[in-house]
Amino acid sequence: MTNSAWETLSDQAVAVAGVVYFLALLAHLVEWASLREVAPATAGAAGAADGEGATGSVAVDTGPDRAAERERRVALFGRLGLLLTGLACAVHLVALVGRGLAADPNRVPWGNMYEFTVSGTFVVTLMYLVLHRRFSLAWMAPFVTAFVLSTLMIAVIWLHSEVTPLTEALNSYWLVIHVVSAVIATGAFTLGGILSAAYLVKDRRGEATSGPLARVPSLATLDRVSYRIHAFAFPVWTFAVLITGPIWAHEAWSSYWNWDPKEVWAFITWVVYAAYLHARSTAGWKGRNAAILALVGVATLWFNFIGINFFSTTTQHGYAESAPAFVEPVGR
Repeated sequence: MTNSAWETLSDQAVAVAGVVYFLALLAHLVEWASLREVAPATAGAAGAADGEGATGSVAVDTGPDRAAERERRVALFGRLGLLLTGLACAVHLVALVGRGLAADPNRVPWGNMYEFTVSGTFVVTLMYLVLHRRFSLAWMAPFVTAFVLSTLMIAVIWLHSEVTPLTEALNSYWLVIHVVSAVIATGAFTLGGILSAAYLVKDRRGEATSGPLARVPSLATLDRVSYRIHAFAFPVWTFAVLITGPIWAHEAWSSYWNWDPKEVWAFITWVVYAAYLHARSTAGWKGRNAAILALVGVATLWFNFIGINFFSTTTQHGYAESAPAFVEPVGR
């Protein structure tokens, strides 16, 4: 296949992955909608109060058959959504491989902001699928698929750029080490952020015994799983930001630290998550306060991931640009 054919395949694979993610989201929304049920006892009491007889009342089946049918429908669409998410993740991987093979010479698919975003969303989905059974994350499916689908849409509409060879700064094996660790940590922090947001919603709405919110685990479980995921992601982020990043910067620009906006915001993210873990272990911060701090961390993470490239004109990470009018590479 020619380079242009690989690039076309990659673009088509991203479009197909987006469609499959959308179908997975629909399946999970139907799954959640199946959990909603009007209380039959209330409807029957209202009919009796109005003096309706047997001919004027609505018969509602409240027996075990109705409950069993609802459970089957919930299970069916849950499995269908998970299957579609796995299929979308596989097509997503094809898009990344095609993007790398489209370059001459072949390279890792991390040459610009569009490719970083496609890679980051792939890792979010992959980590969700890997942790799905271990931490019982089935309830998180609509949020993960909606986030990945929305971010892919942003990438395709505003960040897409042609395949080009790597710049001199990126043409290093430290790129692979640095970016792999960074995207793994980003995927884990994103899942932790979704857990923290769910904690705040459930804390505000209270425990539910029926409906979609009843599927969300207890507050204690959300807090515990969120902490475990953040505790995994933080050392990986530390390795990416404070070890491989400076080494790569020294190799590319002859300086370990350049006060580049991306470097600064990556360090700010590190400080926020360090404060989160420190507060959890020493000050006993749990629950609502910890969830708010985790959301601050994920906000700084994604602002650094995408926002810096549009709001900064001095970043040396100009290779991550998608709109040359906003970002100009700065040489040393």
